Amino acid sequence: MAHLICRSCGTQFVESAAPPAACPSCLDERRAVPVEGSRWTTLDEMRSSYRNLFQRIEPNLYGIGTTPHFPIGQRALLVRTADGNYLWDCIALLNDATIDFINGLGGLRAIAISHPHYYSTMVEWSHAFGKVPIYLHVADEEWVMRPDSAIHFWKGDRMELGHGLSLIHCGGHFAGGTVLHWAAGPGGKGALLVGDIIQVVPDRTHLSFMWSYPGLIPLPANKVRRVAEAVESLQFDRIYGAWWDRHIEEGAKEVLARSVQRYLEALRD
Repeated sequence: MAHLICRSCGTQFVESAAPPAACPSCLDERRAVPVEGSRWTTLDEMRSSYRNLFQRIEPNLYGIGTTPHFPIGQRALLVRTADGNYLWDCIALLNDATIDFINGLGGLRAIAISHPHYYSTMVEWSHAFGKVPIYLHVADEEWVMRPDSAIHFWKGDRMELGHGLSLIHCGGHFAGGTVLHWAAGPGGKGALLVGDIIQVVPDRTHLSFMWSYPGLIPLPANKVRRVAEAVESLQFDRIYGAWWDRHIEEGAKEVLARSVQRYLEALRD
């Protein structure tokens, strides 16, 4: 019996003696089943082959990512506040070094995740830090493959986590797509932590949107407008994406407005 992890998306499943027939997340068109079929691993297996890297991005913001690349390659972000530490998004590998690192910063108060592709081993993370709450938007409830009492589904357009951290429902890539507004950082100018609900493109001068990244299926115009409207009233100068160095360092609100306009113009005939 083991909690198996999909090697293609990192999702952990309920304990079972045999692998599922397939991973529902990868069968969905927003991911893809590899040509060789679904493959599986466990946390114990991962701990012998992978390790996590830690980066201080700026005061009160740390990145945690896995090397070698596994499987989507996103990194989590840890935000420090006077109220405690909050983990934004999640990665599959959790080991003793990672637990020691986070405990050295004061542990975790809660976990919040942008969308199902980053649910990964979220229950393991919660239990390792005292079964802290995991906040997911209820619109994506069907994608939870390992239910647990630590998971709290929230509804509506906004949820306050405390000390200037707010979850903002944007939709888009997934029905429950969420970003995190960090009002106090950096330098009090505010920041958005966006996963890939809003995608920082490689040159870091623009943002973009997709319904399916591996399928290269764009997000419809009305859903892009909905994302933009969801964050329009917020103050933010920086945006932190889902991968190392995918950041908009300044003027992020103007970059978002310009990028939305560029995207909508590209969709027009």
